[in-house]
Amino acid sequence: MREPVPTGARDECGVFGIYARGEDVAKLCYYGLYALQHRGQESAGIAVSDGRSILVSKEMGLVNQVFTEARLAGMDGHLGIAHVRYSTTGASTWDAAQPAFKVTPSGSGIALAHNGNLVNTADLARELGAAGDKCTTDSELLATLLARDADVSLEESLARTCAAVRGAFSLVVLDETTVYGARDPHGVRPLVIGRLPRGGYVLASETSALDIVGAHLLREVEPGEIVAVDEGGLRSRRYAAATPHACLFEYVYIARPDHRLAETTVYAARRRMGALLAAEAPVDADLVIPVPDCGTAAAAGYAEASGIPYAEGLVKNRYVGRTFIQPTHSLRELGIRLKLNPLRDVIEGRRLVVVDDSIVRGNTCRQLVAMLREAGAAAVHLRVAAPPIRNPCYYGIDMATRAELIGSGLTIDEIRDFVGADSLAYLSLDALVATTRRPKSSLCRACMDGEYPIPVPGEQVEAGKDVLVKLRR
Repeated sequence: MREPVPTGARDECGVFGIYARGEDVAKLCYYGLYALQHRGQESAGIAVSDGRSILVSKEMGLVNQVFTEARLAGMDGHLGIAHVRYSTTGASTWDAAQPAFKVTPSGSGIALAHNGNLVNTADLARELGAAGDKCTTDSELLATLLARDADVSLEESLARTCAAVRGAFSLVVLDETTVYGARDPHGVRPLVIGRLPRGGYVLASETSALDIVGAHLLREVEPGEIVAVDEGGLRSRRYAAATPHACLFEYVYIARPDHRLAETTVYAARRRMGALLAAEAPVDADLVIPVPDCGTAAAAGYAEASGIPYAEGLVKNRYVGRTFIQPTHSLRELGIRLKLNPLRDVIEGRRLVVVDDSIVRGNTCRQLVAMLREAGAAAVHLRVAAPPIRNPCYYGIDMATRAELIGSGLTIDEIRDFVGADSLAYLSLDALVATTRRPKSSLCRACMDGEYPIPVPGEQVEAGKDVLVKLRR
């Protein structure tokens, strides 16, 4: 197996699963993926079953590029899973697109879609031997692990496998008759359950995918839980004790603002981020403008709390993907200039508070500040609705090396000078945590404070400081 290099693990994906007799499941999968398109833009795939056999269709591209009316019409079934992908530990190729499909020793099929990133793939691959050597992604590795067990049911194999793997994973898995969902014991990546009005259940990374197919939110899949949906309905089993550490960056950037959790919506959390940021980092200015779209809610909160008027000073090209999840640096640079354009008559001569959700590499902010100055801004005060991103993420977000993270090697003043802003301030970690309405101990904050809830080979955390060490594999 090509071992995933920790500095290159890049994954931000969306998963969807459904069991619904009498419904056009393939089309519902399509619409579910549409709602999750922001989580991955490189490939899209759907697997459906009619109770006898599984059909998998996947391709490189956006959801509406991959699936036509004719392609969906040929996918009959009453249960299915689906996936949108951004490169994980494999290359951006068709072979790495999901759902992954394997055949068990008994001849039945298994399809799997995965959001997250595993950290013990080398050990697992060695355990599989020659079969593990052929796996090029952690998702394919998971499917291979599930398909090898001839002596137990898929549900039991899923419980065994989930207990053996380490890292972040939210899974939807399909055989000919059942849809399964599973979440790692820390619950790093999200997974929710919904019920359809005419019967049937839906699993999805975010509640927006439930909304688009008309499903009612029941609850989240719990950390360390497996759920199964078949003709008997919904059932659940626990394979590990829950030690919750939900990803804090989901609130800041990844999730759509309409994603709902038990404690809050993402939109409400982001408005609170802006309000607290105004209290922590006030500034004398004429206008508050957001960096669309993730900065919009925080900017509204900042404006309301500060009393500074809110305005839209940047026009976004809605046909350009999120620059943060483009696969190469050159594409990120191009995407930034294609994506945003300043409104000169709004910003010319004005002192601006520009609210962004985060600064990861700094390239976007630097070009943005330059564009605003070229358009006549009298001052640009940058306010960021999250603390500095200082540490790599090994659990499924595209910020895998310290060299890529501007917050890792520079002080705030140095970052301000690099991006060219008149002033720069970040929201404190405690304030950010407060916006989620969850206890600090139940959130993964590793990218901000270096406290990794899941031990990672090659990364050792001692006395609150992360120290890179090479470990034998």
